[in-house]
Amino acid sequence: MQLRADVSSLDGWTVVSLFGELDVASAPNLREQLIQLVSQGSHLLVLDLEGLDFLDSTGLGAIISALKRARTNGGDLRLVCTQARIRRLFEITALDKAFPLFASLDAAVRA
Repeated sequence: MQLRADVSSLDGWTVVSLFGELDVASAPNLREQLIQLVSQGSHLLVLDLEGLDFLDSTGLGAIISALKRARTNGGDLRLVCTQARIRRLFEITALDKAFPLFASLDAAVRA
């Protein structure tokens, strides 16, 4: 299954909702899309991972890269993630310490 990324705005944050698989095949395209968003001035990003079916280490790398780019430009990146299998990846890699994980879009933009 391919990755689909829908972009919207909510209270000054750019929301990227992901659907499908974020893996070695799809991560480079997402990385480019996130670089482009930050380059265009979207420094406050929320990645909504609720529609992901699969996430691998290459996908995690793309998310880490986006966090670094956003913070370098004075922004931030937050994640919406309630799926146990996806949250577990952030927990076992200790990335849940670097990324705030939120239960909803509203919680992510209001924190």
